[in-house]
Formats: sequence, structure tokens, C-alpha cells
Amino acid sequence: MKLPEESQLRRKIKILIILFIVFLSLSGITAFPLEWELSILTDLTKNAPTFISSWISSVYEAIKETNTKYPYMSYGTDWLAFAHLVIAVAFIGPLKDPVRNIWVIQFGMYACLMVIPLALLCGPIRHIPFYWRIIDCSFGVLGIIPLYICYQYILKLENIQSNK
Repeated sequence: MKLPEESQLRRKIKILIILFIVFLSLSGITAFPLEWELSILTDLTKNAPTFISSWISSVYEAIKETNTKYPYMSYGTDWLAFAHLVIAVAFIGPLKDPVRNIWVIQFGMYACLMVIPLALLCGPIRHIPFYWRIIDCSFGVLGIIPLYICYQYILKLENIQSNK
């Protein structure tokens, strides 16, 4: 019989994992229609500060021109989207058995941490503005928060299960 505390922990863990799966999947799915999304973002940022609007406009023009001349280059972002979806599927394991699959949560936390050096090291090489690299880093920071909370809940759940 599950204790009320165990049931509450399991519910909290499931909610956090489902949220992470949804947001990871959405961030992947948005990599498919980049040109369309950037055309909308270009319109929305016309009245934004110049450093933002010119950057968005430049990225949009580059993607638009690349897709016109070399559409196969967007296949790389298709694979990026696919990778997000595949990684999201891995989180079904801890959804079913969080204690046994805690390693997936740890993997996710490490992946979130690795976003930061990637953005800060590769960003300058690719001529990404610093403020945009910080936005990219925020995905790692925001992603690790629910995973860390989930990780702590799983450790509590493991402790409850081992004390039965």
C-alpha cells in the first residue's frame, strides 16, 4: 500500500516530467518551420530595439535565401527537431518508474548544463550576438530547474521505498 506522502511525490514527479516532455517536444517541433516562424518574428520585432530587429531580420533573410537556393540545408534543423523528440521519449522511463530511471533525470540535468558552454563557446564562432547566447543559455537554466526538483523528489521517494 502506498503512503500518502509517496503518492504525492509520485504525482509531483509525474507533473514535472510531463511538463519537461511537453516543453522539450515543443522546442523541437518549432525547429521544423523556422522560415515561417522567423517571418512572423521579423514582423513582430519591427518596433523592437534595432539590435534585436536587425538580428532577427538578418537571420530570417539568411534562412529564406538558404531555403530558396539550398533547401537541403534545413535538413540539419529537421534532425535537431527529431533529436528533441527522441530525447523527450527517453523521459517516459522515469515517468513509469522514477527511482529505477533516475539516471534519465540526471542525464537531462547534465544536458541542460552543457547548453551553457556550447552557447558561450560556439556562439562567437558562429557570430551569434552575446545577448542571444544568453537567451540560449536560459534554456539550459530553465530546463534544469524542474529536473532538479524532480530529482530531489525521486531521492525522497527512493528513501520512502527503502524504508518500507
